[in-house]
Amino acid sequence: MPHTEIEITAELVRDLLRDQHPDLADHPLTLGARGWDNQLWRLGDDLAVRLPWATLSADALLRKEYAWLPSLAPQPPLPVPVPQRLGEPSERFPRPWIVTTWVPGEPADRAPATRAADAADTLAAFLNALHRPAPDGVPTGRGRGGPLIDCAEPFAQQLASATELGLIPDPDAVRAIWEDAATAPTWAGPALWLHGDLHPANILTTDGTFCGVIDFGDLCAGDPATDLASAWTLLPDGAADRFYGAYQPTPDPATLRRTRGWAVLRALVGVLVGDAGIHGRPGGKPTWGPPAHATLRRLVATAER
Repeated sequence: MPHTEIEITAELVRDLLRDQHPDLADHPLTLGARGWDNQLWRLGDDLAVRLPWATLSADALLRKEYAWLPSLAPQPPLPVPVPQRLGEPSERFPRPWIVTTWVPGEPADRAPATRAADAADTLAAFLNALHRPAPDGVPTGRGRGGPLIDCAEPFAQQLASATELGLIPDPDAVRAIWEDAATAPTWAGPALWLHGDLHPANILTTDGTFCGVIDFGDLCAGDPATDLASAWTLLPDGAADRFYGAYQPTPDPATLRRTRGWAVLRALVGVLVGDAGIHGRPGGKPTWGPPAHATLRRLVATAER
């Protein structure tokens, strides 16, 4: 259901709460954000309502968060949005929705981390806690956590599109990073819990460092390189080495190569989404562009050393 078929307003959210969770219906309600899959409405001081609005896949992602995230939430050292209530589809709104805890902070695409050492240590501590062997039955990711070579076609399409738009100064250098990563040995360890979508809009900052992680819709299990790529996409220049030194066990050379490939993939998406936002095209978010360009610049610079 395209988001244009139903308008999500404060009145609608409050009506949904009155119907299914009336004890929460009178809390103050304000729009927090319109994300890629969901809208986020802050509910009082401590809660939030997440409703799918722009993709058909959002329904399953919200149900996955509700089912799996509570068992992980006590572990990571950064606050995460813990599901509290489930809203079922109804005549008012024919899709599921959830009530979670509210995580304060500013998304890193708007307020990047600037305290390099602290941010690197904090991110490493979060992933050290999250990356534990996952049980059987964990949902698979949407192209996350598996062999990097499975993403060869999306990479080629994204690089071609970004190059055609004049957004990539040196496409050959970007392609070389990808090819090295895609030919690295695959992950041979156990399938580990992964956030799966650690881009700058999904991690929060305050006072120059990270203070929370949100949007676990892509929670899955697999190769930790998927998440470890966040050293390139989230941290200030020069902080990746400190991050990889703090993460335990220390990533082997093949894993480090794969992180660069995952970072290239995420950066190309950010470059395209950012450009769409600048030019007013559907799905565009102008704040995604700067961190994505910074990621590619860092990757190319380190490849040339």
